Amino acid sequence: MADVFEELSGLDRLIHEPARLSIMTALNAVASADFLFLQRLTGLTAGNLSSHLTKLEEAGLLEVEKRFVDKRPKTTAAINKEGRDVIESYWEGMERLREQAQDWEPE
Repeated sequence: MADVFEELSGLDRLIHEPARLSIMTALNAVASADFLFLQRLTGLTAGNLSSHLTKLEEAGLLEVEKRFVDKRPKTTAAINKEGRDVIESYWEGMERLREQAQDWEPE
């Protein structure tokens, strides 16, 4: 049963980091989201959100599109299949670990 603690300490830090977990969870629920929506939803600064989106994009978990609409920059992000698989696996693993932790008793 001590394995639950080893698994918790070995969580994927790319996804487990709170800001990136918020971004991935939000994007998993929608087809795509624009930058301002994600910023309002997560409460992150523009620079911080941009940095996290870049890390997730570089990891191959989402696609970021930057374009201009009426001469204004518009950034949208969408989770891809690999990203969906990763976030679904993360939440399934967290649920399993929560159940194991509830059953844990010190020796």
